[in-house]
Amino acid sequence: MSASYDVRQVEYVGGHRLRLTFVDDLVGEVDLSARLMGEVGPMFEPLKDPDFFAQVSVDREVGTIVWLNGADLAPEALHERARQGE
Repeated sequence: MSASYDVRQVEYVGGHRLRLTFVDDLVGEVDLSARLMGEVGPMFEPLKDPDFFAQVSVDREVGTIVWLNGADLAPEALHERARQGE
């Protein structure tokens, strides 16, 4: 059984914004541009490129969004951001 904050669907909106749909039917947009400013480490550095960032997908096994290089974000943090409209 998945947690209520697991991501069911992701849609690239533009820039570093995503529209996320969670298993509890919450739908919200999150802007990750602030998360990608400054030093972010080698795993997240490629995500600064909007073209690479746009290649996001859902990993249903872990219930969150992932990128081709293996970067991912905690689904509970994404759920909170979407709920708050961040």
